[in-house]
Amino acid sequence: MTDNSLVNKLIQLKSQSRLGGGQPRIDAQHQKGRLTARERLDLLLDKGSFREVDSFVVHRTQDFGLDTQKFSGDSVVTGWGTIEGRLVYVFSQDFTVFGGSLGEVHAEKICKIMDMAMKNGAPVIGINDSGGARIQEGVVSLGGYADIFLRNTLASGVIPQVSAIMGPCAGGAVYSPALTDFIFMTRNSSYMFVTGPDVVKTVTHEEVTQEELGGASVHSEKSGVCHVTAESEADTLFLIRMLLTYLPQNNMEDAPFALSTDDPLRMDVNLDVIVPEDPNKPYDIKDVIHRVVDLGQFFEIHENFAQNIVVGFARLGGHSIGIIANQPSVLAGVLDIDASNKAARFVRFCDSFNIPLVTFVDVPGFLPGTNQEHHGIIRAGAKLLYAYCEATVPKMTVITRKAYGGAYDVMSSKHIRGDVNLAWPTAEIAVMGPDGAVNIIFRKDLEKAKDPVKKKEQLVADYREKFANPYVAAERGYIDDVILPSETRPRLINALEMLSNKRDANPAKKHGNIPL
Repeated sequence: MTDNSLVNKLIQLKSQSRLGGGQPRIDAQHQKGRLTARERLDLLLDKGSFREVDSFVVHRTQDFGLDTQKFSGDSVVTGWGTIEGRLVYVFSQDFTVFGGSLGEVHAEKICKIMDMAMKNGAPVIGINDSGGARIQEGVVSLGGYADIFLRNTLASGVIPQVSAIMGPCAGGAVYSPALTDFIFMTRNSSYMFVTGPDVVKTVTHEEVTQEELGGASVHSEKSGVCHVTAESEADTLFLIRMLLTYLPQNNMEDAPFALSTDDPLRMDVNLDVIVPEDPNKPYDIKDVIHRVVDLGQFFEIHENFAQNIVVGFARLGGHSIGIIANQPSVLAGVLDIDASNKAARFVRFCDSFNIPLVTFVDVPGFLPGTNQEHHGIIRAGAKLLYAYCEATVPKMTVITRKAYGGAYDVMSSKHIRGDVNLAWPTAEIAVMGPDGAVNIIFRKDLEKAKDPVKKKEQLVADYREKFANPYVAAERGYIDDVILPSETRPRLINALEMLSNKRDANPAKKHGNIPL
């Protein structure tokens, strides 16, 4: 018969561990509008599915008074659970214990969970709320960070890694999230910076707040470090749950299939008139995406960063897909440095995890100018080109309007192993736009013309009729078919199913040297 005193002791120890740094610190966390480490896990995971490990671990440091401050479980809660019934591994840093700072055993707990995730092929989700390295433990804490960084790198492309920033993350604390696939932040309570406002003031004499230096708005709109933002912690965790429904458990699986009530043969006549007659007039490519995908549901990534290109997840006929689309309503959909980097990273993620790619093309070219050239538009554009060339997943392309110059090649063209390349009748596929082409080809004729304006209008019209259409490319087989815009959905679903057993490979090598 079990000794009741032993049972009671276990219950007491477990209860003590669940309190973290104690009720007063939990109350302080709530007063800041933040949840505790365990409350966050309760919202993230399916109800009752969390199984904690290492709840009795304590730090081993005796210096600087830490010998009298020991908390069961230390400053991070680790374990596994399920999201929509699928296994995930999790860690949640506990700000109520030493400010969530990372010490030796804190790092060991995270490393154990990451090793288990790799062995069992399931995603890792890290909830970050940490003051950084535990200064009292010195170089041991730095070593702990490096142990985690190595595992982030080795896990990259093997299992999905997601980071939720739920408080201030500084110094080494930002590099593990930066190595993961997706970073989620909560507005007005999440911060990321290599050095905080005080250090910035000391070194550069700049006066800056945490929000101005590394808040959710900064990283979602300017730096591109953050992929998704939300207004509350609960919303942030809900969005992580939603993201995972599009992703496979690991790189050996296909993304999950979800039966859809949306008719795979559905056609939308509104698409036939969505592209304006005036080739210089913008339209919103998201309207196209919503009309094509299952139930109009599109999970956008990097929504507020480099808005001239759109990326995100959706479903077609129940199949998870990654979408990349030029956005003609922002900078005419031109490719610049940020847009190229944003799209390249997304393409590589999808390719790593067997998620087919659908590309909507309406691109006038790369953004010209000294600023872009001096900051490496060539290198950035090459990243996107490299990503598409390297990708072996099914690749389907729809040219809705402009596909000019090198940007035509880059945006998943037939020449870089596009599998099914379709065009709408409004497509304009050429080396450059009619206006620019006429200025170059007929420069001397225009100089001699009695009425150069009228002459140019005539030449532009002739050029547009002969070249700025999809049929020249279709004659060469660069376009597989010119389709009615309204039939885009059924054609893409059919192509996706046709490509379901696609096999392609790259030459044997350790890894390529992407132009970083």
